[in-house]
This record gives sequence, C-alpha cells and structure tokens, in this order.
Amino acid sequence: MKAIHLGTSGYVYKHWKGLFYPAGLPTTRWLPYFARVFATVELNAPFYRLPTADAVDGWREQTPAGFKFACKGSRYLTHMKRLTDVGEGLERYFSVILRLGPKLGPVLWQLPPHMKKPDPERLDRFLAALPRGVQYVVEFRDAAWYHDEVLEVLDRRGAAVCEHDLVPVPPPRLTGDFRYVRFHGAGSRYEGRYGREALWPVACDLDAWRRKGRTAWVYFNNDLKGHALLDAFDLAELLGHVKVRPPPDMRRPSETDESRTA
Repeated sequence: MKAIHLGTSGYVYKHWKGLFYPAGLPTTRWLPYFARVFATVELNAPFYRLPTADAVDGWREQTPAGFKFACKGSRYLTHMKRLTDVGEGLERYFSVILRLGPKLGPVLWQLPPHMKKPDPERLDRFLAALPRGVQYVVEFRDAAWYHDEVLEVLDRRGAAVCEHDLVPVPPPRLTGDFRYVRFHGAGSRYEGRYGREALWPVACDLDAWRRKGRTAWVYFNNDLKGHALLDAFDLAELLGHVKVRPPPDMRRPSETDESRTA
C-alpha cells in the first residue's frame, strides 16, 4: 500500500520553543529534532526567498534517509510574475531545490487570491515548463479556478489540485494520481484546533484513499499555540499507520475514544 505523508507547514516557529522543542535546544538543531518526530515537512522558506545551495544541502544532510521535503514554489513566480516566467526564474528556483535529491517531495505552487480569473492556457504553459520527475501541486485561492478546463490541464500534466480550507468550497474533483491536503486553521487563519472529532472523517477518507494504492501528502499550517503539532498527532493516531512519533510531553487527553483508528 502507498503512504500518507503527514507533517506540518514549516518547522521554524519561535513559539514552539519550550512547547515542542526543548528550551535549551539551539535553532540549528531544530530540524534534526523535528525529523525524529515527523517524516516530512512542508518548507515555507522557498516561497519567500530563494534559499542558498548551502541551506538546501543542510536540510538534506540533517535529515535521515526517507525524510521528504514538500517545497512551496517561489512567490516571485506565482504572485509577481503570475506564472509567466517559464525561463530564468524557474531555472534559478530548481537549480537549488533539486539539490534535495531523493528527499524532494511535491512542489506546491500557491496562486495569489487576487488571481480570480481562470487562465488554463497560462497554467498549462507554466506546468509544461517544469522539470520532469517531480510531483506538482497547485493551490488556488479563488474558487473561480475550480473550472473544468483548469482541472483538465492539471490532469494532463499529472498535477494535483490542492485541497484546503481557505476557499469556501472544495475542488469539484481531484486531479493527478496523488492528493495534497493543507489545513490552514479551524476558525481563523494559522490558528484554531481541529481536534479528533473533526479529523475522524478526514482519517477515514485518507485511509480509503491509501487502500486504493494511492499516496497523499497532508500538512497542518495552524502553527499558533502548537495546534498544527497537536492536530497532526491526533490525525496520525486516528490513521494508525503514519510515521509520526510525538514526544511524550506533547501528548494531550483524547477528545474522543482513543481506540478508534481508521
């Protein structure tokens, strides 16, 4: 069976010190500590600034074999160039990101909310220019992009439409041969706990997907107060087969029957 890759969106949060990271642990050791608990992380840093080759090499070397990095695509390409730079900009981004080698998971292209008019031709040109051998995901921040022609482009290019909760309706159907799910916060952006009761149907859905021999990537982005960590631990317990090892002092009393697993 295929795997459910489960982690958090980002790992460098000062408010996780003392809550998740031991108080005396230097920030330079946060990634190895994180990688003992989770087997994947979604990297936010490449969205804001192109990392150096040394930084990417450090991510690769500080994590164990089998660890996977999902990477957010550069906002320069999505928010400023709006998918029109299919030359030098893409080359610069992948010249460093591909240094992750076998530890590179999907690359997520998050479109800005002000891109409200679906443009399947532009999206197709952009996806066609991306390097082969990498999985790609597109997160639309306006439901107008949930358009048949757009979804057909994603399918043809083997890209997944991101499932997330910052748009009031879900995608009408999935694309590609894998799933990519992001939880941005229950109630407000980047905060708010989902909890086991709300995550139980999610676990059942993901487990059914895995039993069909398919893969999913799931990341919690509600980092405030460590809610992303707690929700990831809860979902891992509900699934029962995900490589997540919560530190003993991070465990919380269950909200529902702990014996239930998907």
